[in-house]
Amino acid sequence: MELKLRTLLVSALIGVGMMSGGCTSTNGTASLNDADGRLVVAPLLPDYKHEVSLARLNEVLSTMDLNEEQLARVYYERGVLYDTLGLRLMARLDFHQALKILPNIADAYNFLGIYYTQEGDFDNAYEAFDAVLELEPNYDYAYLNRGIALYYGERSDLAVSDMDMFLRRDPSDGYRALWYYLIDAELDRQNALKNLAEHRQLLKNDWAAAIADFYLGNVSKKALFEKAKLGLNHPREYAERLCEAYFYVAKAEESLGNKDAAANYFRLALATNIYDFVEHRYARVELARMAEQAQAAIDKP
Repeated sequence: MELKLRTLLVSALIGVGMMSGGCTSTNGTASLNDADGRLVVAPLLPDYKHEVSLARLNEVLSTMDLNEEQLARVYYERGVLYDTLGLRLMARLDFHQALKILPNIADAYNFLGIYYTQEGDFDNAYEAFDAVLELEPNYDYAYLNRGIALYYGERSDLAVSDMDMFLRRDPSDGYRALWYYLIDAELDRQNALKNLAEHRQLLKNDWAAAIADFYLGNVSKKALFEKAKLGLNHPREYAERLCEAYFYVAKAEESLGNKDAAANYFRLALATNIYDFVEHRYARVELARMAEQAQAAIDKP
């Protein structure tokens, strides 16, 4: 699932057009069955268009006389590009710089909150998402991201409330239903499945709904991976769907106690290089959690 500003265009005021889409073919480098838990597409390479846009932004910063609002926007836009390319530290520095100049950029706080969550710094994550909602009370994805932070911070009871708010704002969005389910299942899995079945009735019949059907037992794992190949609209979409499928299948395997299979699917999600997808962002967090749990089991007297 893409976050709100994943494909944000570079501001028209600086005359830089940022073009979306990938340049890597969806043809895999192997012919193995997707459901076997193996990578079936080559990891995406950085889009040269993003690199060109990055070079132009660097030129703008070094050659143009910008006012404070323009300068903050350029730093923010460059941060988005760095994030898309997987350069999280560089992105973080730019978001901080943008906020230092103009401290009311809600989107920058949103990104920083995500980074804090990935690092396990949950108190700062909560504060960042609270800042987003203070600046823009209708910022949907702040509820998603704060809910995820609460989830990984082991406060699922509060996380469900945020996910409920997120889902209510667009009940037809399958990704909202999926994340509600994942967090709801931490409290009561059977009740969560019942709720997901009710939410499924309102979903658009799309790829995300197919993942919901997988959780409900109406679509097999093999069939889910087959569905990922259907109705593709742009070259990188198959890799994007695989990133999502690997993550959500990993969560299903984890719930069944299949730790090794789950870890493998999380690694496959990371291997797609879809850095700006929420599933890619948190696959590494999931692996770290599994490693901590395994170590705790070893250390337990």
